[in-house]
Amino acid sequence: MRMLKNPIGLSRAVVVLLLGNVFFDVLLGGIEGHDLVADDPYYSDVAVGPVDGAYATAGLVYLATIVVFIIWFHRLRNNAEVWASDLQSRTPGYAIGGWFIPILNFWVPRVIAADIWRASRWEPYAADAKGELTLLNSWWVCFVASGVADSISRQFYKNAETVEAYDTATLWSLAGYGLDIAAAFLAILVVRRLTSMQHAKATGMIPAAQ
Repeated sequence: MRMLKNPIGLSRAVVVLLLGNVFFDVLLGGIEGHDLVADDPYYSDVAVGPVDGAYATAGLVYLATIVVFIIWFHRLRNNAEVWASDLQSRTPGYAIGGWFIPILNFWVPRVIAADIWRASRWEPYAADAKGELTLLNSWWVCFVASGVADSISRQFYKNAETVEAYDTATLWSLAGYGLDIAAAFLAILVVRRLTSMQHAKATGMIPAAQ
């Protein structure tokens, strides 16, 4: 028999890490934007060390965010199983593996998140209210779009042989940073909302605003 587990501590860690991602998106976006328009790029012999360090640190923060977010997500999925197992369209394992399966990862995590949302609200079997999932959908669109922009940027960088090609790659990279920042802030709202909904339901408090 599954038992409810408190997601509050994990949610706070996720929020802090997401804010860390925003910080590095702004920092690295600023570096790349400067290099796009300036005659003295940061990637000089003097600055290459600190810049590489910033990219490496950003990568570590991003990796930590992935790990902690998925642990939080899996915990919420297990809690949802307690309240409304019949509303869950995927097994709990997909709350982890669904993020890493090619093609399926474009929509399976969003489906699981919506299932969790419905199970976590005060009336799981009620019809979705108009606009109820707008926040969730907005986050997912920005998250997927940022990944697509980043992939396009990497391909342009990989094949770039001219200044113009590098500039195009940088523009796609900047678009990816912008979308990732939007996705991070929306993810913070999603994390806080879902955690609040589950905490309220688990403790029998007055329902959180849906």
